[in-house]
Amino acid sequence: MAQRKNQINFIVIGNVDSGRSTTIDHFISKYNNVDNGSTKIDKNLLETLKIKYECGDPIDYSLWTFETMKNSITIIDTSGHHRFIKNMIMSSLRIDCTMLIVSAAIDEFEVGFSVNGLICEHIQLVCALGVEQIIIAVNKMDRTEPSFFEKRFDEIKIKISNYIEQIGYQPSTIVFVPISALYGDNLIDVSKNMPWFTGWKIEHNEQHIMGRTIWEALDAMILPNQFINKPLRLPLSEIYKIGGVGTVPMGRVATGILKPNMSINFAPSNLTSKVKSFETSGVFDGATPGDNVGFSVEGISVEQLQRGFVCSDLKNDPAGEVTSIIAYIVVLNHSIRIYQGYSSILCCHTACVPCEFVELFKKLHRRSGKITELMPKYIKSTEAAIVRIIPRSPICVERFADYPPLGRFFIRDTEQIVAVGIIKEIEKKESTIPDQTIQNKRRKQ
Repeated sequence: MAQRKNQINFIVIGNVDSGRSTTIDHFISKYNNVDNGSTKIDKNLLETLKIKYECGDPIDYSLWTFETMKNSITIIDTSGHHRFIKNMIMSSLRIDCTMLIVSAAIDEFEVGFSVNGLICEHIQLVCALGVEQIIIAVNKMDRTEPSFFEKRFDEIKIKISNYIEQIGYQPSTIVFVPISALYGDNLIDVSKNMPWFTGWKIEHNEQHIMGRTIWEALDAMILPNQFINKPLRLPLSEIYKIGGVGTVPMGRVATGILKPNMSINFAPSNLTSKVKSFETSGVFDGATPGDNVGFSVEGISVEQLQRGFVCSDLKNDPAGEVTSIIAYIVVLNHSIRIYQGYSSILCCHTACVPCEFVELFKKLHRRSGKITELMPKYIKSTEAAIVRIIPRSPICVERFADYPPLGRFFIRDTEQIVAVGIIKEIEKKESTIPDQTIQNKRRKQ
């Protein structure tokens, strides 16, 4: 297989008006002045397919791709509005690293860091979903009093560091960079307006990495465990019918490798097929974890597949429908209480289905993991617990320990994100995959 740079997927998050899109737009603009290799994926995940990418809600995110010295980066710029937070979390289920933009402007940080702000909620979400690498860009340093005020940056850094330490992060692994998205300070070039900033320093696998800009921070991000040696898992995000090609599912490879001519299975429907051809972000022998890919299949119509189905290797631990889930959940800062019989929506990878909480086993201390209450009557805001959830529609998920990208989920009630969690155990429906020999005979007929 051809050698490639590390494929790293970022999501950019932050409170409304923190300057997320301005930061990314200015960053890409400055990058284009150095290297014309950057492209904005304008609602097309794969330009080679020339197909429309419909993202459900309007203006929920945009995608950018570019390369640093070590990494090939895809950045997802999401909306910070409450209305779009479910889209942000859905994107978070499939990313490797996070960039949090906070505003240093007078009163704006305080609003975002308040009870009704989104800074704390965003940090809680990426922590609960297992995202370990975070860049925190303290934006609008040009709007402090006085401009580019060192003490304002230090104040924000201390407050966020104290908070992230409380919820399980080590501040020594977090990058803090003071920036001005409007003027481009510390995006790619070192700012002349902040000579007091001597740089950031983080620890990765007992190595100390230093830098001064967002560019260097992106290059410093390490490739998380990509599970390339695990069996294939590829959640579908879109399905299209293309003239002359046929049915083309699209998605991001979570684990394993997708290869041409591979015999595949789609769960939870247990449809089987074969990969005729595929297109990804380059010309390679196979699509590996992190790759967005479109692939044509034989013998399956567009109507038989859905967003949320999982493609797997028919000959190597094929995925299947799950009938029961035991999970660790954290209830977010909401007034809703979760009790036995509580019904809501479970969203995992690209799938969303109705579900019911049928058992509440125990409450846990969020930091120590110690049991605080057995068989509780309910779970309320900020509490953690072990629960059993029954999906009320067919879904394919996996244990977090086996397939982490398919083991993170969140619970949604109307337009609110109520809880996030990871899957500890699953109970699968008895396999009903037809004998491959019989299927081949049917296709020939």
